[in-house]
Amino acid sequence: MGLAIGDAAPHFTLIDQHGNMFDSKDHIGKKPLVLFFYPKDYTPGCTKEACSFRDSYEEFTERGAEVIGISADSESSHRKFASTYKLPFILLADTRNKVRKLFKVEKALFNLLPGRETYVIDKKGKVIMVFNSMSASQHIARALKALKKQQ
Repeated sequence: MGLAIGDAAPHFTLIDQHGNMFDSKDHIGKKPLVLFFYPKDYTPGCTKEACSFRDSYEEFTERGAEVIGISADSESSHRKFASTYKLPFILLADTRNKVRKLFKVEKALFNLLPGRETYVIDKKGKVIMVFNSMSASQHIARALKALKKQQ
């Protein structure tokens, strides 16, 4: 089972699609975070999910939140994926699945695929929403709803 509502978000660092170090400490305490863990760049479900976050990105930023996608793909894969689909948010390369393990994101589909899980973390660093579903379409609406409740 993944992290639960009320848990503190673990500290982590990863490289983003531009080769920059992302440190969660630089964001927690300043703004809410929407972290979505997804299986793989360019797959149909993951592309749909990323593009849905892109299409709703303004709604997230209007609520003061930063959207961050995380998968095991490399920074160069993320750079191409973000460029191809004009993704305005940060993509983090968790190539060793260390952050996926910190958040306890479980594998899906008979333990064959990395799971698809979204966390909303409030400004104080507490988890306020967890949604685990391989269906890509519901993650955005649930994350926005959690952010609206906080305002």
